[in-house]
Amino acid sequence: MRKTQITIDVELDENHIPESITWNAQDGGVEKEETKATMISVWDDKTMEALRIDLWTKEMPVDQMKMFIHQILVSLGSTYQRATGEEDVAQWLEQIADEFAIKSAIRSV
Repeated sequence: MRKTQITIDVELDENHIPESITWNAQDGGVEKEETKATMISVWDDKTMEALRIDLWTKEMPVDQMKMFIHQILVSLGSTYQRATGEEDVAQWLEQIADEFAIKSAIRSV
């Protein structure tokens, strides 16, 4: 069995607010790459719930956060399609992402 590692380093200010976030992915050739936001979800099969860590720095602009969340919504549709093969539900998730883009003023009608 082979192991790999993905790590996220977070520097906090005195109020425990992220000042900077960097991430590393051995196999992807990523080392100390800076980012302004990260969202991590893991599945706990004992409690049957998703556990999340959502972090963003003070410098993350609101317009970029909106785009980040929109792209996550779009990717959920793709992930759902690959995991279940249910094209109709995946398309519905994409429609939700489109509605979000309009309501959050990322894109106009």
